[in-house]
Amino acid sequence: MVSKVLVANRGEIACRILRACREAGLASVAIYAENDSKSLFVELADQAVLLQGDSITSTYLNQEQILKIAATSGCDAVHPGFGFLSERADFARAVTQAGIQWIGPSPSAIERMGDKMTARKTMRDAGVPVIPGEEIEQEDEHEALLAIEQASTRVGYPLLLKASSGGGGKGMRAVERPEDLLAAAQSARREALAAFGDGRVYLERMLTGSKHVEIQILADRHGRTIHLGERECSVQRRHQKVFEEAPCATMTEEIRSAMGKAAVAAAMAVHYEGAGTVEFLLAPTGEFFFLEMNTRIQVEHPVTELVTGVDIVREQLRIAAGEPMSCGELNLRGHAIEVRLYAEDASNNFLPAIGPLAVFQPPEGPGIRLDTGVRQGDEVTPNYDPMLAKLIVWAPSRVEALQRMRRALDEFVVLGTTTNLRFLRELCDVPDVIEGSTDTTMIDRLWPNGWSASIPVELEDGALMAAAVSESSGLHRQVHSNAQVSDQSGPVSPFMTLSRRYP
Repeated sequence: MVSKVLVANRGEIACRILRACREAGLASVAIYAENDSKSLFVELADQAVLLQGDSITSTYLNQEQILKIAATSGCDAVHPGFGFLSERADFARAVTQAGIQWIGPSPSAIERMGDKMTARKTMRDAGVPVIPGEEIEQEDEHEALLAIEQASTRVGYPLLLKASSGGGGKGMRAVERPEDLLAAAQSARREALAAFGDGRVYLERMLTGSKHVEIQILADRHGRTIHLGERECSVQRRHQKVFEEAPCATMTEEIRSAMGKAAVAAAMAVHYEGAGTVEFLLAPTGEFFFLEMNTRIQVEHPVTELVTGVDIVREQLRIAAGEPMSCGELNLRGHAIEVRLYAEDASNNFLPAIGPLAVFQPPEGPGIRLDTGVRQGDEVTPNYDPMLAKLIVWAPSRVEALQRMRRALDEFVVLGTTTNLRFLRELCDVPDVIEGSTDTTMIDRLWPNGWSASIPVELEDGALMAAAVSESSGLHRQVHSNAQVSDQSGPVSPFMTLSRRYP
């Protein structure tokens, strides 16, 4: 039984979990660093406890401190969200050893799927197709580089070097030519060692023109393991997803069935419990290959929720409490799209940005959902991931969902810091996106020298200033007759004609 949940996270995902706890009638405890003291998630919790320390390591990654808070506050469960400690098997083990329910899979499942090389071997044994490649077990630098060089001749070019303990694109390098291999391998190993404490890498054949498709799975303690269909997450910058949708525009029932069965087999191979995601690469031929398994809730889970009607976080809570999951047979309805709003400069290699959210005005209307942990007046700092919000839309068809996303992005106003709003809006008009023919190389292919806005920033800023003057002078409040509106006579707000795509 679960009655009080500690949320071992912050920001948007903490808000998501805390709201689910409230709806489920569960008490909740938030933990927060001093620089998060005024954050929304702190206010949403029934109880909030300050973490001692002035760094991420000493606060949100401090296992001992978090466990102590869970015990002293009387929590009987811990939800890790995503990121931070969510895929740390040692933390999951420490939670369970303390007699507290871990809302997620077992530590052994996290270990087996968290190590990418072990995961590849496990999947091969389970009959799940894996990308052609080789695992490099050597830890010694010289031996590892020699093994990588030898393996590359067998794997072939182009290839990918990937960190065994990696994620989020860290420790990953694409190699097109043999002469680039050594430098790329050294760089990947250094980055992997710095990020994960594990410099091991493996090689995979680079499947060009492939889609990134993932299957959401759920498994309870009553012998039931199911999948909730697929999401396509091919549109990525720097190996990070920015545009996700469900279902995949080009998916057939035959491939969905086969991929779903493979995902369920992958979960059962490690005796999985809770929510997880099995990621695949879908080749133009219709073949698909195991990429990795994320043993946690995914950032993009809302699109699956909107097309299935399943509250995945609520199901996590039910499963952790020992209850059977409540969802029935898979029933996909309509189409959902999610974009990730980042505080970043898309025209400058997507570098993170800082500044105040002087104006934060999300869109409204039918079929629009916003998952966020920020509000107007908050300050964007360099301390954490720059994602501000996830904007999700649902509509009966993909065409209508794209139309709705365009409208929503046009209405979204963020001032005070630079965001990728303009970039996201232009994505919606890219022919590959409209046609559903996106692949993992699309952004690099369309903008090989980096993205730049189709409308000069200066022109938009000038229009914005004109709109602001109109707003302050009250011109936008002018009332017109039907005849006046039809012939556009009289003073009107620039907002009536301005496409509101702001930095």
